[in-house]
Amino acid sequence: MAGDALSDLLKTVRLTGATFFDIEAQDPWAIRSPAPSSILPRILPGADHLISYHVLTEGRCFARIVGQAAIPMEAGEVVVFTHSDPHIMSSNPDMRAEPPTADVLEIAAASQQPFALNYVKDGSLSARLVCGYLACHALPFNPLLEALPPVIKAGDAKGDGGWLGQFIRLAVSELAEKRAGSETVLTKLSELMFVDVLRRYVESLPPRQTGWLAGLRDPHLSKALALIHDRPAHNWTVEALAKESALSRTVLAERFSKIVGMPPMHYLAKWRMQIASELLSAGNSNVASIAADIGYESEAAFSRAFKKMIGVPPSAWRLGVRAASGPGIDEAAGTESQPAG
Repeated sequence: MAGDALSDLLKTVRLTGATFFDIEAQDPWAIRSPAPSSILPRILPGADHLISYHVLTEGRCFARIVGQAAIPMEAGEVVVFTHSDPHIMSSNPDMRAEPPTADVLEIAAASQQPFALNYVKDGSLSARLVCGYLACHALPFNPLLEALPPVIKAGDAKGDGGWLGQFIRLAVSELAEKRAGSETVLTKLSELMFVDVLRRYVESLPPRQTGWLAGLRDPHLSKALALIHDRPAHNWTVEALAKESALSRTVLAERFSKIVGMPPMHYLAKWRMQIASELLSAGNSNVASIAADIGYESEAAFSRAFKKMIGVPPSAWRLGVRAASGPGIDEAAGTESQPAG
């Protein structure tokens, strides 16, 4: 039975979370995000993509990407900056701020508990936030990141007792009691919270939306995607995927290309290379076994396909080399339209 394409992707791109800041603030206040390059090495060394989130547990505030319109927030809501673009959380939509200094980030990263930032002077608390980060691998192929908007805001409907409300209650409890293991608990909670935000976003997509996430909502395409993710080494053809997905070959090919944005075999080839890149980075398998694991009959065939698509040979990827002058993955992958043999 095929698995869950979203879960498979999140495991393959090594989504991991870290909670750094517990912020209490008094109006007026404003906080700007640190640069991703200063956060990523502390969360997941070697990862190339940072996601920022801010959960408002008390009060009201505004969230905005620098240079864009502000988004109002109320207690119980979370905002996720999916590409960690420079952004500001503030009490007023027009306020400016500077990012935390390097020494603050060093102290926060070394802390065994979420790092407290107190912006309350002599008045009462007007906002409290739990702010954290998620890291993952965007290269060579992460269709989820390509499908997400820069900002997602989510919140439970009043009184429905949804997961976000439970996350906030648990997070506040962990922050208050400061028990052993709080950092780990909050890290796992943040990962679960992100998955729930993704689910809500998928459910909110308009009927004619296209993209990878829209493909997950289509019962036939979600089946085809799950099959590819679950059995990447299988000698898939469009006919075989169509049969398993209860569609004709023509309808599957057309619908997959229109909604997901590429032909099924193109997607299969790119997904195989994503798995291969993770296995190469882990360093526990030789190239020949990786080739077999993702459906290539020989190490040479795999190496040729990998270099053609990624721009460097497998050995160079393993050493962490990215060829700056090599072909972009979307351009190179366009020629890999059939399962490798």
